[in-house]
Amino acid sequence: MTSLALTVIIPVVILTWFSGDDRLGPERAFVLALLFPLTYAVVELVRSRRIGFNPIIGVVSVLLTGGIGLLKLDPQWIAFKEAVVPLALALAILISSWIGRPLARIFLDKVLDRPRVDAALAARGTAEAYERKTSVATYLLASAFVLSAVLNFTLAKIVVTSEAGTEAFNRELGRMTALSFPVITLPVMLTLIGTMVYIIRTVTNLTGLDMEQVIRSGQNTRDDQPTTTPEREPS
Repeated sequence: MTSLALTVIIPVVILTWFSGDDRLGPERAFVLALLFPLTYAVVELVRSRRIGFNPIIGVVSVLLTGGIGLLKLDPQWIAFKEAVVPLALALAILISSWIGRPLARIFLDKVLDRPRVDAALAARGTAEAYERKTSVATYLLASAFVLSAVLNFTLAKIVVTSEAGTEAFNRELGRMTALSFPVITLPVMLTLIGTMVYIIRTVTNLTGLDMEQVIRSGQNTRDDQPTTTPEREPS
């Protein structure tokens, strides 16, 4: 809720209701609206004490939007900016697969109870099928971000048409931000959920295990830590 408020709700309210010359004015409202998501992204970077992927994307995205608005560039750059981040993510996912380190499989290794899954795959002789079919998940994951890029670009192209630095531009930017959840987030979320359903069904079919058995539990995570009992092997 904090993230939603600082990155969507408050900026939309400022851009929509405070951009008039009788209030803050277009430029001051634009800068103030950007300060909220920028501050949130920077705080996340400091709080996590490491350079996280999501906060970095947030900072870069806000700075690009700010640059386009303050430099009063052609509004079509907003559409390209909205598309470039998810396209970059899709490309990173595909490259990870091409170099033999698919991000989807790395994610799976953190979610699945790998010792139990590997044992079941070996017993059923389906290890190769697992490697092949989970590779498909990488392309499904990349497709979600490609879909996001297309929807981002289309939405920005349709909604943001006024000259940067004007009240109309701010209002359109606020409208685009407000519409981004139903138009972009929900379809992409459904695509990601479909990808996860495909992965889990594939793993359960190949191993013969139930979903509860293949997902790593809190106990599994604790057992992965070093133990002081010599005779006990990590699970």
